[in-house]
Amino acid sequence: MQSLKALYMNLRIKHKMFVLISVIMLVVAMLAIIIQQYAFDFYDQEIYKQSSKALSLSSLSIENELKKMEKLTFMLSTDSTIQHYLRSIKSGLSDYDNYVVQLTVKERMVNIGGLDKYVLSAQLYDVNDNEYAVGANSITIYQDRLDAFKNATAVKKGGNTWIAPYSNDKSLIAAREVRSFEQLSLDYLGTLALRIDMNKLFRDLAKGMNSNDAKLVIMKNNEAVYPEASAFSMESLSALPGNEGYKVIRYEGKQYFVTYIASTYTDWTYYTLIPFDDIFDRVVKVKNTIIIIFAILFIVILLIAVGFANGITEPIERLNAKMKRVQLGNFEYIEEPNERALAMDEAGQMHRNFRIMIERINELIHENYVKQLTIRDTEFKALQAQINPHFLYNTLESINWSAKLSNQTHISQMVEALGSLLRTSINLKEPLIPLSKELDIINHYVTIQKYRFEERLDFHIDVPDKLLNCSIPKLSLQPLVENAINYGLEQMIDTCKIQIHAYVENELWFISVEDNGPGMEEEFVTKLLSGQVQTKGSGLGLKNIEDRIKLLYGDAYGLNVESKPNGGTKVKLMLPYEMRDSHV
Repeated sequence: MQSLKALYMNLRIKHKMFVLISVIMLVVAMLAIIIQQYAFDFYDQEIYKQSSKALSLSSLSIENELKKMEKLTFMLSTDSTIQHYLRSIKSGLSDYDNYVVQLTVKERMVNIGGLDKYVLSAQLYDVNDNEYAVGANSITIYQDRLDAFKNATAVKKGGNTWIAPYSNDKSLIAAREVRSFEQLSLDYLGTLALRIDMNKLFRDLAKGMNSNDAKLVIMKNNEAVYPEASAFSMESLSALPGNEGYKVIRYEGKQYFVTYIASTYTDWTYYTLIPFDDIFDRVVKVKNTIIIIFAILFIVILLIAVGFANGITEPIERLNAKMKRVQLGNFEYIEEPNERALAMDEAGQMHRNFRIMIERINELIHENYVKQLTIRDTEFKALQAQINPHFLYNTLESINWSAKLSNQTHISQMVEALGSLLRTSINLKEPLIPLSKELDIINHYVTIQKYRFEERLDFHIDVPDKLLNCSIPKLSLQPLVENAINYGLEQMIDTCKIQIHAYVENELWFISVEDNGPGMEEEFVTKLLSGQVQTKGSGLGLKNIEDRIKLLYGDAYGLNVESKPNGGTKVKLMLPYEMRDSHV
C-alpha cells in the first residue's frame, strides 16, 4: 500500500489527474452497472410476469376451445337423429338403407358442427365399425387404432376421452362412446372420434407470442397428452413448482421461457414454451446497446479528461522548463515559436509573474553590475587620492607656527580652522552626529570664509541648547551654508546675512539656513532639487542631502526650499525629534 501511495505521489500531475479521473469513472461505472443490473432484473421480472399472464390467458383460451370441442362431441353423440339411425343400423338394414343412413348421418354431423375450423375431421363408427366421416382432413383409422379408441372410451361409458397423438396422426382426439338414451337403456351404438387441429388452434390463440417456434405441451400425470412425444424432457417440465408460474430453462444449449398453468376443468397442465431470444430479443438488444453506449461514453469522457488534464498541466510543464533554463543560469525569458497563447487563469498569471520576475532579476543584475563597477572605480580613485592625514596635519601645523612667528595672526587662525575642519570631517565616521558637532564644522568653515569676505558676511546661529544633542545627518548643514555663500554672498555687493534657526513642532524639529541673497527662479530650484545642476564648493547638492535624510528616516522627512528672485533663499530640514545621550 505504501509503495502504491509513493508511486502515485511521484507521478506527474497530468498522470495523477488521469488516474484519479479513471478511478472515479470506474467507480461510477461499477455503480451504474450494479444499478442498471438491478433495474434490468426488476424489469425482466415484470416482463416475465406480464408475459406469463399473457401466455396463461392463451392457455386458458385454448382450454376453453377444447371445452367447446368436448361439448361438440357431446352434441354429436346425443343428437336424436344420429342416435335413431345408429339404432336402425344396429337392428339391421338393407344396403340401400345403409347408404341412405350414411348420407343422412354425415349431413347431420355437418349441420351440428363437424366442420368447425379447428376440426380436422369428425369420424363416427357404428356397432359394425362402419365409418361415417366428415371433414377435408379425415384419415383412415386402422382396426387396431380403432380398438384402442373403443377400449379408452369404454372406461368413461359415454364420457369424453382425450386421446394423445401418435406417429401417424399428430392431432389431439376427443372421443366418446355413443350410447342410446332412449328409455335410458344406454345401449352401445357406436364410437365418435373428433380430430382437433391443435397446431392451428395454438397459432390462432397465441399470436401475441411473436414466435414461430412457440410450442404447446399438455401434460397429465407427468405424461404428455399433447403432443404424444415432446422434444422437451417431461421430467424438467413436471418438476416445475406449483400449479402456475414461469421459468427460464435451458434445453440442448438453448434457453426457453416456459409458462405453465393447471387446468381447473381437467387434470391437465398447459405448458407454453417460447425461445427466450425470440420474446426477449429487444430487451437483450437494448441492454447491449446501453452497454455499448456506456462504453463509448466512458472512452469519450476519458479522452476529454486527458485533454482537460493536458490543458491544466501543459502551461505548468512549460513554466517548469523555463525555470530549469533559469536554474542553469540563462535569465533570458524566451517565448517558444509554436507556443500557444496562454489564458489569463492561474497558470497564465504564473507565466506572467515569472516573466516579470525574470525581467526584474535581469534589471537587478544589471544594476548590481553597474554598482560594482562604480564601487571599484570609486575605490580606485580613493586609493589614488589617499593622503596620509598625519602628514597633512603636520604640514598645517608647520604653517601655523610659521604664521605665528611672523605675527600673521589671521593666517594662523585660518590654518587652525582648516585643520579643525579637516580633522572633524575625517574622524567622524558615523552617518548621524549631534547637532553641536555639525555646528562646530560650520563655525570652522565660517571662520575661514570671514577672512575672505570680512564684514560682508553676517553669520548668526539661533539654536536652543536643548536641540544641540539632536541627531542630524553628517554634513547636512555645512553644504547649505556653503551654498548660501556661493549663490548668495558672492552674487551681491552688500552684506549678506546668513542665519541658522532651529525649533520643535509636533514631535518634529526643523532647522533652516536662510540668506538675504538674490534668490533663485522656481525652475532653477526644481533643477537644483533634482540634481540637474552641478553645485559649487564641496559638491554635496540638495538632492544628496534629501536622499540621505529619506534613507535614514523615511520618505516622510526631507528638505524644503523657499526662494524667489531678489527675495532671498531659505532651505529647511524636517527631522524626527530624537534626543541623543550627552556623552555620545
